Amino acid sequence: MKRVLNKAQEVERSIIRTYRKEIWSKFIEAVQDYELIKENDKVMVCISGGKDSFLLAKCMQELVKHGKIKFDAVYVTMDPGYNKENRKVIEENSKLLGIPLQIFDSDIYDVVEKVDFKSPCYFCARMRRGHLYAKAQELGCNKIALGHHLDDVIETTLLSMFYGSELKTMLPKLHSENFENIELIRPLYLIKEQNIIAWKNYNELRFINCACRFTEHCSISDETTGKRQEIKNLINEMRKVNPNIDFNIFKSMDNINLNCVLGTKLDGKYKSFLEDYDKKD
Repeated sequence: MKRVLNKAQEVERSIIRTYRKEIWSKFIEAVQDYELIKENDKVMVCISGGKDSFLLAKCMQELVKHGKIKFDAVYVTMDPGYNKENRKVIEENSKLLGIPLQIFDSDIYDVVEKVDFKSPCYFCARMRRGHLYAKAQELGCNKIALGHHLDDVIETTLLSMFYGSELKTMLPKLHSENFENIELIRPLYLIKEQNIIAWKNYNELRFINCACRFTEHCSISDETTGKRQEIKNLINEMRKVNPNIDFNIFKSMDNINLNCVLGTKLDGKYKSFLEDYDKKD
């Protein structure tokens, strides 16, 4: 007799089998290559309500159950002031996917709303990050997992070049500067967004995309807005000419030739190529 799977089990099977090459193998590769998870870690998996963070949660669940490294994970959503409809979607999805979600409230939207910024996004993001670190500390977690994927990495790289006048990228992990012994990790680091969208559609799942009060935009599509969407569109055009453009941009940040750059910066200190130009071996 054929076993009937519930929705959570169907989703889990699709990650391990249907999208094994595109999602599960890339997830494991990132975890292993960048040493994201170690024995006895306690990881706070952050769920914003979108497709990326829910996929992250399911991958982490599978790793806890079947991985060789023994570690613990808790699944947390911070509500910065979502409307009732968006919060309900998050709660329903956590139940549907079998994720034991903890939700804690914050007043971030209320605070940001009182501050006169042309663009509140940066201030809001900083506040959100601080609340998440504090929650991780409260829960006794030594790591925070976020759902950033490969497209986020290469888009951030180009955004820093085009609008920040510097060359930097989004790292797979980093230590917190303000919260001792807490590390941020990005286990979806090598997974392409198009494969996450395909996984979502295959399972007929509906997630929130943007629930920001200030843009008055709540979408269940996979579109973003602003400069990041501009970069997405640019990369899509470049793919028509060079299908490997994603890999090339990503790999360039792992293959920087310091002999051929004008200057570098380490811990805020700038060094020009001229400082060593006339030095002899």
